[in-house]
Amino acid sequence: MAEITGEELDAILSGDPEELGVHLHLVERDIEIEGHKVTVHCHCLTTDANGRVKVKRLAEFMRNAAADYAIPRKRIEEARERDARFRSTSAISKLHQEARGVFTDLATTGEGGEMLLFLLAERFLGLPHVLCKMDLKTDTRMHYHGADGVYAAVTDDGRLKLYWGESKVYGDPTDAIRDCLKSLAPFLLEEDHEGSSRERDLLLLSDKADLGDPRLSEAFKRYFDTTSPLSNRIEYCGVALVGFDGDFYPASDTRGVLEDMAAAAKIGLENWTTAVGRRLVAEKLEHLDIHFLCIPLPSVDKFREAFLEAMGQS
Repeated sequence: MAEITGEELDAILSGDPEELGVHLHLVERDIEIEGHKVTVHCHCLTTDANGRVKVKRLAEFMRNAAADYAIPRKRIEEARERDARFRSTSAISKLHQEARGVFTDLATTGEGGEMLLFLLAERFLGLPHVLCKMDLKTDTRMHYHGADGVYAAVTDDGRLKLYWGESKVYGDPTDAIRDCLKSLAPFLLEEDHEGSSRERDLLLLSDKADLGDPRLSEAFKRYFDTTSPLSNRIEYCGVALVGFDGDFYPASDTRGVLEDMAAAAKIGLENWTTAVGRRLVAEKLEHLDIHFLCIPLPSVDKFREAFLEAMGQS
């Protein structure tokens, strides 16, 4: 019998899934690669009625979800209760400002990719974020070591599927795919022991996993108690995101047609999927359950700049 259920995990998902479609258009989903357990999904950016691609609007959408990503659920619930008691929004507003402040101002930041991973994992894949590591940062100019996110699901037979997250946002898709899966591999392949790449995150999960409800959080933490048989019920999986330059987007003074952009992305997806398959073999990840998210962008550099600007860090 599972200690927690899939329905209980679904109940802690944040945000409106339909809002994702305002900014990201689904090109293709659930693509399988023969001989692998990976499932590939692809989104491209949408256009407005004037045919403009809205990179800055995407960045603002990400900014507005900063507290969902960077603040522990327990603190958000406490702030909501306080605001309801005093008919105010000040407690939630304060958390949002705090969340924005923990993001780095480094020009080469990868935190935009981490935020995209979070939004797509929760709102597209339905995998709740179960470890808030941004809250543990002591230096805003440093990235926290470990996976880019930890997400979870529960199977009907009571296994906890723990999805280690990794994101890379590079100009070249092949480089992004290579480095993303190379970084993800140790979290999925290494034997459990004190020196494993995932050990630090497992210790954090056993102590700081936050599902918003104290009873649910404590039930979840029991899976990470190495003296409990439940610790043998964890299946390690992966959720990977790559962002890269897409050459099919219109120039700034040209009207874009979303259908044409999506069609071009679907053609490009054949090469990206082939690159994913090759890298899975190289990293010995063929038999592991991985969701792989591809996000071609008009410009990686402009996306990063827009994210920093939206977060007030530029």
